[in-house]
Amino acid sequence: MSPAIIPPFLLDRLAETDHPRFARAAAAARATLAVGRPDRPVRARLRLSIDESGTLVAEAAPGPDRIVFDAGNTERLPGAIVRSEDDAPTGDAAADEAFDGLGATFDFFWDAFSRDGIDAAGGALLATVHFGEDYDNAFWNGERMVFGDGDGEVFTGFTRSLSVIAHELAHGVTEAEGGLEYEGQSGAINESLSDVFGVLAEQHHLGQTADTATWLVGEGIFSAEVQGDALRSLKAPGTAYDDDVLGKDPQPGHMRDYVETSDDNGGVHINSGIPNKAFYLAAITLGGRAWERAGRVWYRALTGGTLSPTADFAEFAAATIAAATAEYGEESEEVAAVRAGWAGVGVIEHAGSD
Repeated sequence: MSPAIIPPFLLDRLAETDHPRFARAAAAARATLAVGRPDRPVRARLRLSIDESGTLVAEAAPGPDRIVFDAGNTERLPGAIVRSEDDAPTGDAAADEAFDGLGATFDFFWDAFSRDGIDAAGGALLATVHFGEDYDNAFWNGERMVFGDGDGEVFTGFTRSLSVIAHELAHGVTEAEGGLEYEGQSGAINESLSDVFGVLAEQHHLGQTADTATWLVGEGIFSAEVQGDALRSLKAPGTAYDDDVLGKDPQPGHMRDYVETSDDNGGVHINSGIPNKAFYLAAITLGGRAWERAGRVWYRALTGGTLSPTADFAEFAAATIAAATAEYGEESEEVAAVRAGWAGVGVIEHAGSD
């Protein structure tokens, strides 16, 4: 099952509604569930900046190799190429938003972690827009980003949200680093890592600090008819939406509220709220630009080669504490913040244990 931004329980809820205002959305959700998710040379650029002394600094850096395809509202991939790296904007909002989102995500991973693309080897960034008819999802299929247009009543499209684009591309990063089984707690960590890197990419693009960011995933993809701000909130899991048709955001933010379920691959989109909140707590404690310290710790935990594919929350917490210790020292404020984050959501008993 390919990771997708809209969890199946939300589509199930929408598919079952008989609310007359959302007739098209209900039909689109049923169709989306029926369709499911079908499973170049290195570029460089010159980047200019000003250092602390006021000196102009020029440095060579890798550049993205983006290719956007258009499925023409069919379910056939990849579709026809509509924009490549050196092409002018197409005038199609979805294609151009996808192109820009791929670039912003590439810039984030390079600037924050010196990672050259999703595969860390400068591979092309591929995306297909206008997938399916009223398709209510966006997903990573192991090769490319795929975007539906939404139904227009509940979901208004997915390319306008950088956190959505970066979330799905981050699934590719997790795969490239050995992967985490997409079920139970390892699947929830997989989802959480994508949420974390999704919001960090958006914060990086907007120049936000931890205390000025919204910490929302998928802000802006709901229509005005929906009572909700986004799909998920790292700051306050369980508060992103509360709607008569969609129901209430089911994410817990603490282990005492952990949801035991066989749905959603064992609750991967639900229980991811717990590690999400742990990251938020660590980041807000450290302050500043969240990708610089808390984000670096989470990235090092993912890429350090110590995580098992079936890692649970406790194993991942230990990996982040070990990464913070290796990066900043055992007595550092970074280690203390990471420990406190996991203690704050009940994964470790107290801030001094792992």
